[in-house]
Amino acid sequence: MVSNIVCLWYDGAAEEAARFYARTFPDSAVTGVHRSPGDFPGGQQDQVLTVEFTVVGVRCLGINGGPAFKHSEAFSFQVVTDNQAETDRFWDAIVGNGGSESACGWCKDRWGLSWQITPRALLEAMSGPDRAAAKRVFDAMMTMRKIDIATLEAARRGPAGR
Repeated sequence: MVSNIVCLWYDGAAEEAARFYARTFPDSAVTGVHRSPGDFPGGQQDQVLTVEFTVVGVRCLGINGGPAFKHSEAFSFQVVTDNQAETDRFWDAIVGNGGSESACGWCKDRWGLSWQITPRALLEAMSGPDRAAAKRVFDAMMTMRKIDIATLEAARRGPAGR
């Protein structure tokens, strides 16, 4: 059976990152930690080589590959949230654990991996049939770091609905 697994490169912190994701997000777990069976150039026996884990149901493999490659915004996890409390909890966990804020619902964890913490309300407003409302929501989102659902909903209603 063919399967697809997201492979993520870390500089020695794959297990730490995977355990953080497992504590932070639902439907997430560390499912395997694989250690070196012997010494090797640049490493020792029992050093963690790879970590199998899931993030919100997505299968991943973390590789402790060293400093050669870094994460970039070209890849991100998008976590769709149902309410402001969930949005706040995930955002605050990532940023509060040594991560950093970016714009429009994007943040970066302490290992350099990018995340989009995206309320379902934003997706629905942007894809709805009222293009003027979508534009107002888009303009509001463009001013935000962490997404504020109440502000989006006010923008969606427009000046007459406030």
